[in-house]
Amino acid sequence: MSLTVTVLVGNPKPASRTRSVAETLVGKLLERGSYEVSVIELADHSAELFDWGSETVNALTRQVASSDLVIVASPTYKATFTGLLKAFLDRYPTNGLAGVTAIPVMTGGDLTHALAPTVQLAPLLAELGAIVPGRGFYFVASRLDEIDELVGAAAADYAANLARLAVVASATRPVPSAP
Repeated sequence: MSLTVTVLVGNPKPASRTRSVAETLVGKLLERGSYEVSVIELADHSAELFDWGSETVNALTRQVASSDLVIVASPTYKATFTGLLKAFLDRYPTNGLAGVTAIPVMTGGDLTHALAPTVQLAPLLAELGAIVPGRGFYFVASRLDEIDELVGAAAADYAANLARLAVVASATRPVPSAP
């Protein structure tokens, strides 16, 4: 079975360093050949984000909600994630991302806002019902030359957390079916 992975990028500039970090995380976390990945650049859809009838954006929200894993990535703006990303996530009701594993990723100029993915973005993802397997990942953009090492370490942490969850999941009672 192939995992469905979506990289959701809230950077107002397409093809950003934020996207590179998120895509690198997917490659470091998952076994090659075990997943299919797609990238959603919200910058490409900014004109439609507030059009609740936009079939394009509605299709993107369905795609994210049906993913097994979503890397939710944003640059740091005013100590938190971008309004572009917030506008997209506001389209979901409570538990709209139930069953999705989501990893919050943020990039920034220095460590000043290193807790932002954990204290700003992760709680929103949890409110939407996503499973967040650990602290958010913050990447300092000036360390791009160390991307493999830094993202690799983060991927190892997420992999360990997910492995621990798998152990607990294997011992849980079956979920009763809905009436």
